Amino acid sequence: MALTVKERRIRIKLRIRKKISGTNDRPRMTIFRSNKQIYVQFIDDLAHKTLLSVSSLDKDIAAKKDMNKTEQAKLVGKLAAEKSKEAGINNVVYDRNGYLYHGRVKALADAAREAGLKF
Repeated sequence: MALTVKERRIRIKLRIRKKISGTNDRPRMTIFRSNKQIYVQFIDDLAHKTLLSVSSLDKDIAAKKDMNKTEQAKLVGKLAAEKSKEAGINNVVYDRNGYLYHGRVKALADAAREAGLKF
């Protein structure tokens, strides 16, 4: 029986989530990538709370119209790192959420690292 793309990603996602977990000191930085937008959340799995969220729909990023989705992901990564620094988050566990570490997912992670976030 062949798996659909969605089912395959869910299997990979669950396999990853067995191994990683976020704490208050080192939250889980998870991403969600839709066809048009990209979202980042910093999650404390022990308290079951989202500490911070950033997306490409934020006013700073949405105002810039002439950019492709990879450039948009870079801006989201940079903004996520800046906001996490303000919230006192320096170290995170990166959760690619079942997506391949390529393209927008990689661009977001690289931009967050360059802005000073430690994975």
